[in-house]
Amino acid sequence: MSVLKSPLSWFILTVLATAGLTALGPGEQSLGANVRIVYLHGAWVLTAEVFLGLSAVVGLAGCLASRAKLHQWSAALGRTGLFFWVTSLPLSLWAMEAAWNGLFMSEPRFRIAVIFAVTGVLLQVGLTLMARPLFTSLSNVLFFAALQLALSQAAYVMHPPPSPIFSSGILSLQLFFVGIIFLTLVAAYFMTRGWLSR
Repeated sequence: MSVLKSPLSWFILTVLATAGLTALGPGEQSLGANVRIVYLHGAWVLTAEVFLGLSAVVGLAGCLASRAKLHQWSAALGRTGLFFWVTSLPLSLWAMEAAWNGLFMSEPRFRIAVIFAVTGVLLQVGLTLMARPLFTSLSNVLFFAALQLALSQAAYVMHPPPSPIFSSGILSLQLFFVGIIFLTLVAAYFMTRGWLSR
């Protein structure tokens, strides 16, 4: 497989493009240029949730239709979603430091993120060792449902209710954020293709 045909290569290129766009993003009156990491963190978490959600939807379809291909996609989407979820934690810490000059480890939504990151990694390791596609799909459905339930009950302390960017009325900021979201979703797609090609 040539470099340009490798999903991993395209994933890396897309991540680099995301970093480049983030560095060029607009500042903010109170946070200045530091707000760019907050934007990136938001897009990264959103991408994690989208792909974890897709893994649940495809996994449920695989269970209902008894199709091996859907189970494979559910597994790949779940691993990608979990990767973005886990790697959002250091971004979250960086965003806290940049925005509030300190770390608030007991922040409710950050605490949930840590719990589900640890649980998700252990779950995916176990599912990989078991190699039971049906269990993997069912687990992806239950994991996403539990995550959404936990997030729906968590208080907003340092995280403003979604989405202050889209309710800001500033078109340039909204377009910039959409661009970052698009690139992170594309990166996640290439990672998923990489899992499928293994």
